[in-house]
Amino acid sequence: MPDTSARLDLPLIAPAQAQKHVTHNEALLLLDGVTQLVLTSTEAEIPPAVTSAGELHALGANPSGDWAGQGGLLAQWQTDHWRFIAPQTGWRAWDLSAGLMRLYDGTGWQALLQNLPGVGIGTASDATNPLSVSGDATLLSHAGSDHQLKINKAADTDTAALLLQSGWTGHAEIGLTGDTDLHVKVSADGSTWVEAVIVDASSGHLSGAAVQSSASDVTPGKLARADYAYGPGNLLGSVSESGGLPTGAVIEQGSNANGEYVRFADGTQICTATLSLDINQTAGALFWSGAQTQDFAMPFVAAPHGSGSLQNTARGWINARASSSTAWAVSGFSFETRSGDTAALIAIGRWF
Repeated sequence: MPDTSARLDLPLIAPAQAQKHVTHNEALLLLDGVTQLVLTSTEAEIPPAVTSAGELHALGANPSGDWAGQGGLLAQWQTDHWRFIAPQTGWRAWDLSAGLMRLYDGTGWQALLQNLPGVGIGTASDATNPLSVSGDATLLSHAGSDHQLKINKAADTDTAALLLQSGWTGHAEIGLTGDTDLHVKVSADGSTWVEAVIVDASSGHLSGAAVQSSASDVTPGKLARADYAYGPGNLLGSVSESGGLPTGAVIEQGSNANGEYVRFADGTQICTATLSLDINQTAGALFWSGAQTQDFAMPFVAAPHGSGSLQNTARGWINARASSSTAWAVSGFSFETRSGDTAALIAIGRWF
């Protein structure tokens, strides 16, 4: 018959043993120490100056003093001395100093719910998916204020993303895929992927298949870019073009000593002016021939269509012919005697 129990090494009472109570009490003391383990400290190296009966310490590798040479064992204070107990793989204990459960794995006391090889909730975990959850929903809530879900990758060229699947086939992915820009990708079959939207990490600008690629890209369903589309902020301003495509505002309006003008992004230009006529003439006389010209407020790319009218009489006409791309040539006739009038001039053409 062995002297101790097989698992906890408890002393056994031998047949016809004297002072059986000694052996019995020794076994009870061991049970008192290892049953419902509560550790006062872990990785302890220096014995405490003040002790209380039954307190238990998980010793570190190189303890000193009364614990010298007992590295890795449990030290239990028993009234007037330390008793050392070898922990066994699988023992669990409550760590008073850290406020958590620990598991002895054969080499040390590990936090019970840390560094786990895997956790399966409603399903089994595996090497690829060490955390696996099967259920109708997963709730991650705050502890009083904010809450962040963090997905970290080792290097910029790696991937940190949220993959959305249907029937275990990926159809959408959102995250950092291969760089530090934000990517939104979609796939119809799980193998061919379209980069729908890319948000540049440095500028915050958008690109991708779902965003306008150029000013001439008017594919239905695409997001409009600020530099290719128009709104209240850029509808009015300086017009410009490149290869016939607008590169500036839609409408430009201005004035100078020669009159007013309006330019449109499609190339249309309208110039207007008022011209004072102070030549005296008798009724039925030609009061101004093309001897004097009036410059346009802005030049045209070619001679525009010109027109005009007398503002102070209905019995006459004005011929505001565009003589070139830069000026009118004006002549007129009146059925009334005039000692001055005002001509309203308009020319319509193109600025490119």
